[in-house]
Amino acid sequence: MTWRNETVRTNFEEVLRRNPGETEFHQAVEEVFDSLDLVLDKHPEYGDQSILERICEPERQIVFRVPWVDDEGKVRINRGFRVQFNSALGPYKGGLRFHPSVLLGTVKFLGFEQVFKNALTGLPLGGGKGGSDFDPKGRTDGEVMRFCQSFMTELHHHIGEYTDVPAGDIGVGTREVGYLFGQYKRLTHRYESGVITGKGITWGGSPMRPEATGYGTVFFTEHMLTTRGRSFDGARVLVSGSGNVAHFAIEKVQQLGGTVVGCSDSSGAVYDPAGIDLELLHQVKQVERGRISDYAGRRADARFLDGVNVWQVAGEAEVDVALPCATQNELDGADAKFLVDRGVLAVAEGANMPCTPEAVAVFRGADVLFGPGKAVNAGGVATSGLEMQQNASRDAWTHEHTEARLAEIMHGIHERCAATAEEYGRPGDYVVGANVAGFSRVADAMLALGVV
Repeated sequence: MTWRNETVRTNFEEVLRRNPGETEFHQAVEEVFDSLDLVLDKHPEYGDQSILERICEPERQIVFRVPWVDDEGKVRINRGFRVQFNSALGPYKGGLRFHPSVLLGTVKFLGFEQVFKNALTGLPLGGGKGGSDFDPKGRTDGEVMRFCQSFMTELHHHIGEYTDVPAGDIGVGTREVGYLFGQYKRLTHRYESGVITGKGITWGGSPMRPEATGYGTVFFTEHMLTTRGRSFDGARVLVSGSGNVAHFAIEKVQQLGGTVVGCSDSSGAVYDPAGIDLELLHQVKQVERGRISDYAGRRADARFLDGVNVWQVAGEAEVDVALPCATQNELDGADAKFLVDRGVLAVAEGANMPCTPEAVAVFRGADVLFGPGKAVNAGGVATSGLEMQQNASRDAWTHEHTEARLAEIMHGIHERCAATAEEYGRPGDYVVGANVAGFSRVADAMLALGVV
């Protein structure tokens, strides 16, 4: 990558030097910096006050040992992380990911993205992220509980409703959040419901949190489609993944009149020309913990594509919209060309950075509507912010009220991105709009707070 602005170039080189081997973090920084030539031309004060250098350096990085005992009495050791990236706008806010792939660089990339995602919501939230290389799959409830209790025994020193508010992410659902919160309560002797989000509805959670990221993804995409005189009504859609985000993205697409003809898991993809049966998908994936092939085996017209990603389903059927909702870098340049050649109209990132830089370049070059994750999947953290509001006011909101607030926030994010892209001479470029709008809000706050 080459940049016209010398400040951008030298700061990116410094990021590479100071964070060796953290390729996902490098990718996330490069994706934001790619939009900042325009900003520094208009706001040289950001360069004068070293905002780029400061915004790429986490305020705090916490790495700790997590010892726990499995059901056979064997002592296990995992590594825990919490990266408190930027608190210029509010307390650190971001999820915890439990997955074997989690490394410090993974958490830094996610935390960096979270800073700008949270800024785009308009809520007073800083950015952070955390997690562990612990894998809850195949573990009993007792093992998961003991791990979570050990993890929180260290983490509780560093969090609080005015300091850092974790949430769930991959591998961390309501069960894990319950164990984490229970241990926090036990250690602190306080019922601080605002210290963690993603809680169960009966004990302080938001009625929309499970649906929030998937629904928000679809809300944002619908706004993009309206700029081309289209909607989800009658659209044919592909959704990668079959977990929480994918499930509720499929649900909202169907509510808006679209047909999701394919979804996936790590073993392959399913093509269902009649549209995904959500009830069956939930039964197979969430209740039985089965594979997507099991779903295909129970649907007369569905077909399992072994070892194939879901984008290849576009070779079987006409597809208007693609929603990558699984994990980072799951859609590459070749996949993007395949989708473009088959006439895809819009792509929106329901996961964090699921499209490689090459894929993003293909979509933008082909004038495909492309929504970056920091804008598109901000519905999850937005609803976590709403959960914090409920907890602070000792209130309980209805599902309908919370969904209306989520829809309002996603509309605001879309309008903010579109207006910013227009202001900087890139109409319709949601990547520039999201990067510049998020960065500018954080940078202005950092300037106001001084060198801290």
